[in-house]
Amino acid sequence: MNAADHAHMARAIRLARLGLYTTDPNPRVGCVLVRDGESVGEGWHRWAGEPHAERIAIAAAGERARGATAYVTLEPCCHQGRTPPCTEALVEAGVRRVVAAMVDPNPLVSGQGLAQLRGSGVEAEAGLLEREAAALNPGFVKRMVQGLPYCRCKLAASLDGRTSMATGESQWISSEASRRDVHRLRARSSAIVTGVSTLMVDDPSMTVRLASADLPGLEPGEPIRQPLRVVVDSHLRTPPSARMLALPGSTLIACLAGANPAGAETLRGAGARVVELPEDRGRVNLKALLRWLADQEVNEVLLEAGPTLAGTALTGGLIDELVLYVAPHLMGDDARGLFQLPGLTRMEHRFPLTIDEVRRIGPDLRLRLRPARI
Repeated sequence: MNAADHAHMARAIRLARLGLYTTDPNPRVGCVLVRDGESVGEGWHRWAGEPHAERIAIAAAGERARGATAYVTLEPCCHQGRTPPCTEALVEAGVRRVVAAMVDPNPLVSGQGLAQLRGSGVEAEAGLLEREAAALNPGFVKRMVQGLPYCRCKLAASLDGRTSMATGESQWISSEASRRDVHRLRARSSAIVTGVSTLMVDDPSMTVRLASADLPGLEPGEPIRQPLRVVVDSHLRTPPSARMLALPGSTLIACLAGANPAGAETLRGAGARVVELPEDRGRVNLKALLRWLADQEVNEVLLEAGPTLAGTALTGGLIDELVLYVAPHLMGDDARGLFQLPGLTRMEHRFPLTIDEVRRIGPDLRLRLRPARI
């Protein structure tokens, strides 16, 4: 691999990033076709069911694709899904060489696409800017490898680590700039998960409230994909008048088996999908919920919940990333904290975190952290 290979793959990764808010549940993929050192065609996958990045780049290149090198951020697919195999398109177009950033973790592909290309006389290799490509699709990779979605927990807190007043009042801890940033997190997520206690206090909408112009990759006026709304409600306390049930998009209520059958029918009548899941200490088993969501092709989950549900997810090892907005004010001793973490009585019991990024968002700080796996 030389400097030109790196430059062309970097361009493919930039193209793939344009699909951050649209391609779900498919992975975000970009492709650049290069012949004689010149880019002759490029593309990125926009919506599930529409042509993949390779086919768009080939169409843009036309006859100039013959003898070209294709730089693609994910191994080309070799199976019939919503669209035909990309390996066939590359071979038919006469592409000479394919460089993939990473092998597709999907067991239906995983190395077979590259093998099929080699069997057809195409030079094929993988591994160029692999880490950067994988970072675009943390949920797709985790779902394929572990059968779980990538779980990102969003929290907003005062400088003294408080998330709401003792009464439950929490609007608004963070600034308008931070709240707009949260909507971008929502827009890239497959599902937003909250607990019934948060629903009862805040009656949240849990929708993306941005204009298409605010999201790269979307055309002006193009509809924004709304993530699935999920309420963890073990005993079905969700009222049928909950705001989110009347909004566009889908709402899922996760409960325990046999919990309030009459209430379940009422909620279904109000537009919710009610799913019964296994129990864990009298509550819905969160890992079972995440596995169920992965089976529904949910790649990235945004957890927006109170300290009890957030604490359960953290101690259960279910959170991959924490996004914490810290506002420059104090809320006092009686206000509620970030996580409910019982049993931490000594310094050695502390829950370690690693800071990956600190950024200023308006007057607030945004911290990206991950649990330290020790």
